[in-house]
Amino acid sequence: MPPVKRMPLQIAVAFDQLCNALLGGWADETLSSRAWRLRHSGRGRATFRRVIDALFFWQDGHCEAAYASELERAHQPSAFAGVPGGAADSPLPPLGEL
Repeated sequence: MPPVKRMPLQIAVAFDQLCNALLGGWADETLSSRAWRLRHSGRGRATFRRVIDALFFWQDGHCEAAYASELERAHQPSAFAGVPGGAADSPLPPLGEL
């Protein structure tokens, strides 16, 4: 997809990640992914997931799909997917080792 056509989605994801970070979440995670990940971890968390899933009523299991997308890093540019010059070639250690 040409960059101009991708831009609205990229901006929406960036805004979603900003909101998540401002609410104390991880900077590179969307609210939907966080809602699925934390759905069993406290009062109101399951409700938060249900509200988000209801907002995206045309997508069955939106939060679960967002979480799976985060695990697969589906939103990452191809430069970070292990192609030459991507993250696999990075001199930095894996995130877990930082």
